[in-house]
Amino acid sequence: MVNSLHEGFYRTKPLWLNEQFGIEQFHFPEVTLQPPFTETIPAKMRLGHQMEFVFKDLIERSGAYEILLYNQPVLSGKQTIGEIDFILGNKETFQQIHVELTYKFYVIDSAISEPIHRLMGPNRRDMFFTKMEKIKNRQFQLLHSEEGKKVLFSKNIDPNCIHHLCCFKAQLFHHYLEEQSHIRPLNKACLSGFWIRFKDFESSAFRGYHYYMPKKWQWVIRPHKTVEWMSHFETLMEVNLRMINENSPMLWLKKNDGTIQKLFVVWW
Repeated sequence: MVNSLHEGFYRTKPLWLNEQFGIEQFHFPEVTLQPPFTETIPAKMRLGHQMEFVFKDLIERSGAYEILLYNQPVLSGKQTIGEIDFILGNKETFQQIHVELTYKFYVIDSAISEPIHRLMGPNRRDMFFTKMEKIKNRQFQLLHSEEGKKVLFSKNIDPNCIHHLCCFKAQLFHHYLEEQSHIRPLNKACLSGFWIRFKDFESSAFRGYHYYMPKKWQWVIRPHKTVEWMSHFETLMEVNLRMINENSPMLWLKKNDGTIQKLFVVWW
């Protein structure tokens, strides 16, 4: 699991290049994935925390940055009002960088007129626009609040000298009937598969393939053949249970020629 997650995260492309929406992307340094990482990532840890663990490992392996602060809660009295993901120190320029880390899976709903609102989580609850606004208006600003400045000064970090960046990696999924998705200024290299509604997945067009329902951490990695594949009929029964609970699973679809695709079957 460890090395699959590290490679999956590292190979995932940034959702945009350079600066868009008033947010500048963190340029990930080159990292060698060999020798393998050995530290265990807790399997029960939610995926977002696993990605923080992986980011930390890769940054340390790169040698380009010193991690000055990691996963730091910010308190107001006894109440947690936010969390600072990472403060890095560039070993070459000595610049201090605040990096907000985000790793997302978004389906593209082209029925929505405004392109920036088309990206949403497969359960239609996690909206890209909302996340982007939160990063700009809450996460970045947290460091300049009285509580945030108190934390930083206690670590000998000057909040006035920090440069805000976002490491926003994503896998995007277009509708299965759409050959192309117009997602500018977003990065087309993030396109990773397609999404489909359950009633369409039931059709005969999908009966001749085999399927695997990956665990949540496996959503990150590249699909491979060494898993227990199910028939379309078996998969329908598993997926139907998810539909009842309004949960959209990812599947790996293996064609007869051996090629494998990722897809989401959505409940809505």
